[in-house]
Formats: sequence, C-alpha cells, structure tokens
Amino acid sequence: MHWFTRNEFLFQLASLLIAVILVHGVYVGLVRPNADAHLAAQAALQAASGDFTPTRSLYVVIRDYEQEACFILLLWALAIMGFKLKRNLAERALTQKGLIAIPEGTSVLPSDARAYSRPLEALPEEQQDYLVARTLAAALQRYATTASIPAVADTVREQCETEADRLDSELSMVRYIAWAIPSIGFIGTVRGIGDALGQAYKAVEGDISGVTVSLGVAFNSTFVALVLSIVIMFCLHQLQHSQERLVLECQRYTDKNLLRFLVTP
Repeated sequence: MHWFTRNEFLFQLASLLIAVILVHGVYVGLVRPNADAHLAAQAALQAASGDFTPTRSLYVVIRDYEQEACFILLLWALAIMGFKLKRNLAERALTQKGLIAIPEGTSVLPSDARAYSRPLEALPEEQQDYLVARTLAAALQRYATTASIPAVADTVREQCETEADRLDSELSMVRYIAWAIPSIGFIGTVRGIGDALGQAYKAVEGDISGVTVSLGVAFNSTFVALVLSIVIMFCLHQLQHSQERLVLECQRYTDKNLLRFLVTP
C-alpha cells in the first residue's frame, strides 16, 4: 500500500506538470493566435459593412485564461482517474486467477491455512497488495488463529468495507477538481461582467464593442467550465461504479473459493 501511495503521489505531480505544459503550449501556439485572427477579421468586416452579422469561433470561446485553467484541471483529473482505473482493472483481473486451489469436496481445517497461504505469499509484491490477495491472506490468518468461520467472515467483510471507504476517500482530489472547474468559470464570469461595467461609458457613447467582448468572456468561461464539469462527473461516476464492482467481486471470490470449504474442527 505504501508503494502504491508513493507512486500515485508522484504520478499526480507529474501529470499536473505535463497537463500545464501541454495545454499552455496548445493555447500559445494554436488557440490564441487563431482567436486573435478571427476577432481581427470580424472587426474588419464589421467596419466595412454596417449590417454585418458576426460568427462564433471555437477558438474565441476557449481563448481566455479561465478556460485554459479548466482544461488543465480536466486533463489532470482524467489522468488521476485513468491511473486508478488501470489499477482497478488489474485487481479485477486477479480475481479471474486461481490464487488458492482447493479441490471440490475438500474440507479446510485451521491447520491447513498456512499451506494455502503460500501461493499468496509467492505473488509479486505489487499483487500481494491487491484487495483480493490481502483479503484471502487475512481470512486464512484469522482462521488459523481462531478456528472460527464467523470470525473469518467478519474479517472478509471488514477488509472489503475498509477498502471501499479507502477507495472513496482517494477520489477526494477528483471531486475537488470537479468543484473547482465551475468555480473558475464563475471567476471568468465576474471578471467579464466587471470589465463590461468598466466600459459602460463607451456603450453610452455608441461604442458597444468593448462591452460585447467582455460579456463574451463572462458567458464563454461559464459555458466551457460547465461542459467540462459534466465530462468529469460522468467519468467519476463510471470509476466509482468500477470500484464498487471490484469490492463485490472480491467478496464473491472469497466466498466461492475459500469460505465454503472451511469447516469447524
């Protein structure tokens, strides 16, 4: 567990740095130059024709700093969830393997627990930390010391409940990002409205271009932030569903491959 926690922390730091570099590079090299060119072309066409109807561009919608920050957080959250999903799939794949081989009709006594624990101890260190391996090892150890089937069942349930709580708590960073993205969008809204109010005197004089641009910043930032938050929440719910299935599969695996063979001496 310590190995996984340390590597996950380093992965989160590296993924945040990569997201910042990648998104900022795209904005500097592609988004903002195209947005500025589009706005300049629209301004020239509007000056040449009084009845000109401006068109919207995706580059203009996402050009501001708030949208850039939202995309950085989106990539970071997706990287974190991808890391957790990869481990989740690896743990679920382990439940498809015969970690302990107990022939049908065999009765397992407390004195046999040590022998059935050896295949678990032979697993690679990373796989020994997986939920199903930890649960089986804890169940066999409890059976060897107590010779009580109800105590073993309680151990399995406690292991799975603790793992479910841990998996849920580890998603706190993703939940924070899902909350932060709309908040950043609202910051852009406040900034845009503030800029528009600051140029109200120009609108009174007949020049509304500055006000419309500032209001565009306000509405675009909120629009982009809400769309990205919907994407993150969808992915988050899918990951939570996969983690819940892992815990349930671990319980079923333990019941099918160990608990039903135990007998009271």
